[in-house]
This record gives sequence, structure tokens and C-alpha cells, in this order.
Amino acid sequence: MSDQHADPWDRESDIFEDSHEHLHGEDESTDRDYDEEEDVDEDEDEDEDEDDDEDEYMEVMIEAVDGEDGNDDDDEEDDAENGIHRRILRLISGPSGPGYLTHPQIIALLRGQDPRQVMLDDDDDDYDDEYIGWGSRRRRPRPPLDPNRFPKAPSEAGRKLMESGVFGAFDPREPDKKRLARRILDRELGLGSRSGRKITQNLMAQEMIPSTTPEMIIHYDDPVCCGQFSDDGNFFYSCVKDYRVRLYDTANPYNWKHYKTVAYPFGQWTLTDAALSPDNKWLAFTSLQSSVCFAPTDPNDTGDPYSLELGSPNHQTGWGFRGSFSIFSVRFSGDGRNLVAGTGAESIVVYDIERRQSVHRVRGHDDDVNAVCFADKMSPHILYSGSDDCTIKVWDTRSLGDGREAGAFVGHVEGITYIDSKGDGRYILSNGKDQSMKLWDLRMAMSSSKYEELDASKPTRTRQYAYDYRRGQYDEDEWFQHPHDNSLVTFRGHRIQGTLIRCHFSPPGSTDSRYVYSGSYDGFVYVWNLDATLKAKIDVKSATENARPGLNPRYRVHGYYESDGPRMTLVRDVGWHPNAPLLVASAWKGFHYEAGTASLHSFNENDVDEAEPGMGLSVDENLAPAEFAF
Repeated sequence: MSDQHADPWDRESDIFEDSHEHLHGEDESTDRDYDEEEDVDEDEDEDEDEDDDEDEYMEVMIEAVDGEDGNDDDDEEDDAENGIHRRILRLISGPSGPGYLTHPQIIALLRGQDPRQVMLDDDDDDYDDEYIGWGSRRRRPRPPLDPNRFPKAPSEAGRKLMESGVFGAFDPREPDKKRLARRILDRELGLGSRSGRKITQNLMAQEMIPSTTPEMIIHYDDPVCCGQFSDDGNFFYSCVKDYRVRLYDTANPYNWKHYKTVAYPFGQWTLTDAALSPDNKWLAFTSLQSSVCFAPTDPNDTGDPYSLELGSPNHQTGWGFRGSFSIFSVRFSGDGRNLVAGTGAESIVVYDIERRQSVHRVRGHDDDVNAVCFADKMSPHILYSGSDDCTIKVWDTRSLGDGREAGAFVGHVEGITYIDSKGDGRYILSNGKDQSMKLWDLRMAMSSSKYEELDASKPTRTRQYAYDYRRGQYDEDEWFQHPHDNSLVTFRGHRIQGTLIRCHFSPPGSTDSRYVYSGSYDGFVYVWNLDATLKAKIDVKSATENARPGLNPRYRVHGYYESDGPRMTLVRDVGWHPNAPLLVASAWKGFHYEAGTASLHSFNENDVDEAEPGMGLSVDENLAPAEFAF
């Protein structure tokens, strides 16, 4: 990918766009799209003629891909290879206008599927689509959509979870600031029984939601990919696109200290993920390479990071050569002995750290595996994986050798960007490009046999709509209720666009496990109750809008700051402190997402704080006062 602001994780689209611009030129394509949209109501005779032309070029494509000779006299004058190339280009570009392959069909051909199946496969819609060119279809009028087809909020299933006590103490009364003050007074006076005081403490934690006004804003010269606190809250790590991870001492969560920066050697495009070992002594972080970098988190250990190679020299797949592939997600097992990685080779890799070798490599999905996690922090056995094929699969690491999943979740109708486990071996949370977040219960997972019997992935596998989440806005008219949806609660309102945005369960210590939350393309942090109602929105965009660091020389030279458009903010990840009522929003910022911030937001009833340091402090990556340029 070449665009500065584009996400690196859907690569096929760039190949097609570059090819199309080479064939027609960008301006010509734009004009053609506009002209054809003006002809939506053309008569039936022209439709029939176009259908005949489409059939003709389907035949040409099948002959070209199979290597058969065509009947064109001009082709016979050239050698066979040039003839094949010319026919494929004619199919993509058309004889004198747009081609007839859709975006998903071209992707399927590049992945080696049978051309006859690709060309003849169609969905089961009651209405037909008309090809109008490059990966696009002009839809004829279709039945009106049900405006109430989206999942309801509040969710009855979510309400039952709130009342069950699994997600914290429950108070049926509406939140009230005076009630919070009364609870603080009761705690200080020691009123009530021991169990009553415990419930009061938990209910107080639930009401201490961080506010928009930031305590501190850390500025980076590159976008921030992810950032999380350690399990004990003593340090925070921030992964930045410049292949460096900064570690900060947060023993005092309101007074940070930078103590270490570690680098990923020979990274590709960006850092993609990071994970802490169960004892918090090691940090594993990844790039779009098949190696995982390890760095000690101890401030007194100044040794260089070392790498573990997860690829195989005898296995060629994904990006690169000789077994190289991109890693999108990495996690430690509960016992700390294994690493599991989700890859761009549609596979899950389990790596034995002590033996320094991969023990399992399972191609368990039909597209990139964007996220992996373990069900239980204390157990190395139950594993989840989420993919761009719209499914979440459940694996038992003790039986990975047969390459068969233990179960599956379906319900998202676009690719999955992230999954997070509650850590109790039961509940899992996922973000999807269909602009929804879903809560799942392991007990409701679909068995492998049922998954195959129902062909549960067919509704999403055969869909024609190709959403490029990096550049376009999702068309809500394309959303549909998955017929085999086995999720428990669906959350909506945020925007999954531009990158693989992450979601999480709120921690038990600082929130009583009461909420779920996510970053968003619109620059907000969204916090939901378990019944899918919105608890809070934290406006990171406005909080950091007027706190701009000095110009990065790299971008000043290339003109990134010379733009008439608005400065954009995208929140990619959010880390909630395990013990204190504060969170950190890791964001991309700028005209072209050329920079990033990590903003610290805490519970505060006022926008002004007399304590030191004052609120709204702007610092650079080393926590030195930031230089400003306005």
C-alpha cells in the first residue's frame, strides 16, 4: 500500500486500483462512472445487448485463464502468452468501456479459484445487478428495506447479563451524582455490612467514567497503533508506526515517567500488535513480518530485543518468500510457554518459546486472521481466532493437529477487526467492519459438524458487496441479519473504518467489569452498558484538536501540512487502567494521519483541576514539554 493514511491490512484492493489507473487513467475512470450513473434508467433493449456482451467476455475470460486458444484473428498473430494477457486486460477494462469482473471475483481469481465457478457464481437475491465497470454494480430497484432490521437496544439478553452479577453489581436505579457522593460518604464512615461495603465500592467504581478533558496528551511523529497497561497497572506501552515501542512507568497513574524505548529491526510498514507475558516481564511485538520481537520490560534490563522466527523455510505463503508472512495479532498462552499468531496466510501459528519452533500451523480461515486470543488467562487450551472471512473460530490447542476447529461463531457480515476475551473462559467480544461490536458466549458456539452442515459462512462468502474499509464509508443498506447469528448482544453506533479498530471489556478493578468499549473512526471512545445502551462518549478529537506538536520535518518537506481539508482523528485502541478511573486513547491524527497521540483521560467532574501537574499537559514521546507550531 502506498497511501500514507491507508491501513496496511487489506492489500488486494491496491493491486486492482493501480492496474485500473494504468489501463484507463484516474480521470477517465471518474468521468465514466459519472456518465454511467446518469444512465440508470436505460431501456430494456440496451440491457439485453449489454448482457450479450457480458456473456461473450465471460467466455473470453474462461478461455484466457485456462490457456485455450480463442477465435480472434489478431490474437493468432501474437504468441500465446501475449494473447492471454490481452484477453484478461480486455475483460478487466472492457473493449471500449468498463470491464465485467467485480472486485470479489478478481480477488477470487488471484487466489486461484476455478474461473468457471467465479464467473458463474451468484448470490440468491431476488433482484439482479447490472455490471457497470471496475468492481462496481449498478443496482436495479430492489424491495424496500425494513428500517427496524437492526438489533434492538436495549437488548433483553444484555439486560439479563447485567442483572445476573456476572458483569458487576447491579443497581436498577438511574445513576445520580448525589448517590455517588452518598456512597463515598458511606465508605468513609464504614457504614453497612462487609458485603454491603463491597457492593458500595463496586457501584462507585462503575460511576467513575473518564471524561473528555485530558490529563495529558503525548504527541508522536507517527500514528499510534496500540497501547495498553500492564495487568498490575505499573507500566504502559505504546506501539507506534515508526517500529518503536515506548514504555512508561505508571506506578503513579497521574505522573508518568518514560523509561525505555525498544525497536523492531527491519519492520515492514508498521507495528501491528503487542502482548505482555503473563508475568509482565516480556513484551512481544510484531510487524508485517513472520518474526516476533521480544523485549524485557524491566527498566534495569538494557539488553537489545531478540526475534523469534515463526515462518518455515519450506513453506511459501503470504507476503515475502520462503515461508514469510505478515503477522496481524499475537498473544501469549496462559502458562507463558507458547505464542499464538494470526497471519496474512489465513493461518494460526502456535510457537513453542522454549523449543524455539512452531508446533502447529493451521490454515483455519478463508482470509486474513486479524485477531487471536485465549479464552482464559490461566489456561493455554481454548483459543479464538477472528478473520476477514467474517467468522470467529474456537480451537482446542490439544487437538490442533487435525486442523479442525472445535466450534464457530457467525453473525458479522463483514470482516472482523479484533477480538478480546473477558478472561473467564466464557465471554468474548469482537469488532466488525459491518459497524457493529458483538458479545458471544462460548456455550452458544456452533459445533463443527453443524457449521459444515449449515454451510454457515455462505451468506457472507457469496455476497457481492465489497467494502473497502480503508477508504470508503460503509453502506448501511448492505447490512443484513445473518441467518445463523449466534451472538448474544450487538452494539452499534461507532464507526469501523480506516484501520483495524479495537474493542475491549472494561477491567474488574476500576469499573467492576461493567462495560464494553471501543475506539472509533470519528475520534470518539464509545462505552456501552451490557444491554447495548450507550453509557458514555469520550471526545478524543476535540480534546486533542488544539494541542498540536511542532511540525515533523519529514511531513513538512512532503507537504502533508499544506491541506485545505480538516484535521482528522481516529481512535484505534483504548487502554483502561486496571485499578484507577482513567484510560488512554491511542489515536491517528493529522490531515493524512501522519501523526499520533496517546491522550490520558480520567474521571473528573470539572474541566479544571488544581492538582499538579495541571490538566491538558502536552508532551512529546519522552514526556518532555512539546514544542508547538500554530
